[in-house]
Amino acid sequence: MRRTKGLSFYRRRKKISTTIVHEILSYVAGILIAAFLAFVIVYFVGIRTSVIGVSMEPALYNGQEILINRFAYKLANPRAGDVVVFLPNGNQNTHYYVKRVVAGPGETVQIREGILYVNGKAVEDDTYDLIADAGIAEHEIKLGNDEYFVMGDNCNSSEDSRSGNIGPVSRDDIVGKAWFKTAGGGSNMGLVK
Repeated sequence: MRRTKGLSFYRRRKKISTTIVHEILSYVAGILIAAFLAFVIVYFVGIRTSVIGVSMEPALYNGQEILINRFAYKLANPRAGDVVVFLPNGNQNTHYYVKRVVAGPGETVQIREGILYVNGKAVEDDTYDLIADAGIAEHEIKLGNDEYFVMGDNCNSSEDSRSGNIGPVSRDDIVGKAWFKTAGGGSNMGLVK
């Protein structure tokens, strides 16, 4: 006897296709990779801060937003000319300072007659005007193994390593390298030079 009509309570077993499983796993893997990359990018270059004051003009302006590359100094040390972001004396309760490195570990720094001398040689750079206040650099300073001497580009309106309350900046206090700036003041968006 054949049944042609009526209810059937038998379930058909559906097979799970390997192509569907492969497609689902590829979506899950893509999402995990994207989340991991987002975390890495935010951790290493996602910190942003604002420039406070006119000490870095004309390179950076008051209120201008910059992005900090924390990864850059995990592989190498800051060099003269780099714009670094640091916390003075490691003080977590203050704002980030943004200054340019002028001398590194083991070098000597002195300011005489308004001119910056590194290792006894005058720094010939159009960035710095005659420096009105030598501060603690009036006398020669020899930097330690992990110390950097930093100054603002607008050195006569800058609180930097010449100030007694900041002094040479320890490598541990440097958060990272300023690498990208937003448009602001008289400056366009782009890489920090």
